[in-house]
Amino acid sequence: DWTGRYIELAGEAEAIEAESFIIDGETITVDEAGRSDFHALQSAVTRRKPSRDLYLVAFDLLHLNGHDLRNMPVEDRREILQALIPAVGRIQASKAMPGTGDAVYHLVDRAGLEGMVSKRKDSVYRSGPTMNWRKIKCYAEKEMDIIGVQREAGKPAMVLMADKGRYAGGAFVAFKADKRQRLWDRVQGKVGGPVPIGLKREKAEWLKPGLVGRVRFLKGEEKLRHAKLLDYREE
Repeated sequence: DWTGRYIELAGEAEAIEAESFIIDGETITVDEAGRSDFHALQSAVTRRKPSRDLYLVAFDLLHLNGHDLRNMPVEDRREILQALIPAVGRIQASKAMPGTGDAVYHLVDRAGLEGMVSKRKDSVYRSGPTMNWRKIKCYAEKEMDIIGVQREAGKPAMVLMADKGRYAGGAFVAFKADKRQRLWDRVQGKVGGPVPIGLKREKAEWLKPGLVGRVRFLKGEEKLRHAKLLDYREE
């Protein structure tokens, strides 16, 4: 039971004027710019002392006072949700952004956010994967040092990256055969670099400095995730 870790939110939930309800939402903490910060959230919920920095962003309402609302259109469910949640407090009802998906995604990406969730206005609530409900992540691109490679038979090849001297994770190599071979030719001349402290990748080949890669990866992650090597160069 993690209620104690969310004691502030639990207190505000008890004050909502309803006999019973099930809300679909996400707990967040925010940075100085007001953006959600997943790593700060992880730290907050694992502290021994309950954090006062948590917010619950409510975006759907599934049950209210014993009534199942899941077969109602999401627009109607959200209208009831907006009326249920107080205007101020740590539990906040999310606001829908009108416009095309491409336009909203562009704004979300420019704001440095991790991604967005979109739902069809007339959709009912269903558990499991559905095309009526989409979670779309934002990606970033950055140059990092290629410090190692991992090549195993039957598995996609991967380059191991470091950002400003700190291990950042791996990125898949999806080049065409000729470009991939040119990369391996460059790698061969640099094998024999030091193993980063604290890392144990027995099947990795560690490289001497001199190779830089441009990587595409999901925003909002401490280490590279869903990362792909886009290009490389020698310093």
